Amino acid sequence: MSQTQMLKGIIDGCLLAIINEEECYGYEMATRLSHYGFSSISEGTIYPVLLRLQREELVSSTRKQSTAGPKRKYYNLTQKGEDELAVFLRNWNEISRNVNAVITREVEEEEK
Repeated sequence: MSQTQMLKGIIDGCLLAIINEEECYGYEMATRLSHYGFSSISEGTIYPVLLRLQREELVSSTRKQSTAGPKRKYYNLTQKGEDELAVFLRNWNEISRNVNAVITREVEEEEK
């Protein structure tokens, strides 16, 4: 399974977590994701996800003037988005704990 396929299942939660830190716009989210090591996630991937999150009322947006060109669309979490982020974090913690348990167990058995 490629990293891209694995990321499709978690990009929503990652974007919600970034937006939860502070309102931001799409390019800024791509930059932050790259900073965290997700350099393969481009703006072209992010914008369709943001549109879907907005349709699902998980985020809201406002246009604000930019000092470097046209207005930018800044995203904020809605209450529904905050709730969804909490669910994502609970699920992620459980899944990562379980996957780590499987991987650790396999490594321990290989070492024997």
